[in-house]
Amino acid sequence: MAQLKERFLTHEPPSEKHDKAFFEMVKKETEPMYQLLQEWHQAAADFVQQREISVHPQQVQSTEENVHLIILHSYYIDIRSERYMDYHQSIGYVIQLLDEDMDRLE
Repeated sequence: MAQLKERFLTHEPPSEKHDKAFFEMVKKETEPMYQLLQEWHQAAADFVQQREISVHPQQVQSTEENVHLIILHSYYIDIRSERYMDYHQSIGYVIQLLDEDMDRLE
C-alpha cells in the first residue's frame, strides 16, 4: 500500500489513458497485486465468518473494493488526492482492526 501511495503522489498521470503499451505495463505490474488481494480477501472473509470480532463481512468486501480502486488510481492518477487518501485511510483502518482482533485471539 505504501508503494502505491508513493506512486500516486510522485508520478504524473499518463498522457494517454487509452495507450495500449501503458495498459499492458499496468496489467503486468498489478497482476501479482490482484492475486495477493484475492488471497487476502478469502483469508479475511474466512477469519471474520469463524470468529466473534469487530470487523463485519461487509467491511472486508468494501476493503477489497477500495484496494482495487487504489491500485488503479495509483497508475492512472485520475482522482483528487483527498479522495485517494480517504480510500487509503479506510483500508488501513480495517486492516488495523483485523490485526488487533488476530492479536487478541492468539
